[in-house]
Amino acid sequence: MTRADRRADLLRCAGRLFGERGYSATRLDDIAAAAGVSKPVVYQHFASKKELYLALLRKHAADMPGFFEVVVDAPAETQAADLLEAILSVWFDYVRENRHAWLMLFRDSSGDEEIRAVRAAVSVRARELLAQFIAERGEPPIPAPQIAPTAELLTSGLAGLALWWIDRPEVDKAIMVEVAARMVAPALARS
Repeated sequence: MTRADRRADLLRCAGRLFGERGYSATRLDDIAAAAGVSKPVVYQHFASKKELYLALLRKHAADMPGFFEVVVDAPAETQAADLLEAILSVWFDYVRENRHAWLMLFRDSSGDEEIRAVRAAVSVRARELLAQFIAERGEPPIPAPQIAPTAELLTSGLAGLALWWIDRPEVDKAIMVEVAARMVAPALARS
């Protein structure tokens, strides 16, 4: 296994364990065992459990703009509702593939002040990206003072919906997209 592949495998195994157990209840020994390596191998890639946990949170933050790439590639005449469904479809795929990220962000409250600050920064980044989309795509344009609270409402609602779906993986993604689109679309339009 290449160094990059080993690091990716450690992140995958650690993400699963942190998602299931939380930061405090997960040990580096557990991560090493899950990855089929020794603890010193983990230390070759990450200086500490905290560094590994923070790397996962930061990776999630870095992945967020990717949810909106479909907007960049869409023809100018694409309707906001169609863009919204495309974004939500990409987002739910990400939730399914990275369930640990949602559990780490919204169910795990363990960790020190730095970990809590990074979690909060990831949430702020999500709201900022959503606020930018709202400002650019609201139809008709949403008044500026309403953008931030609308982004907060949608971010919190979508995070809760993601957690609900994680607990019920048998629910079809198409249903989740439809439900989320029904919730989000009215928030993007002025009454």
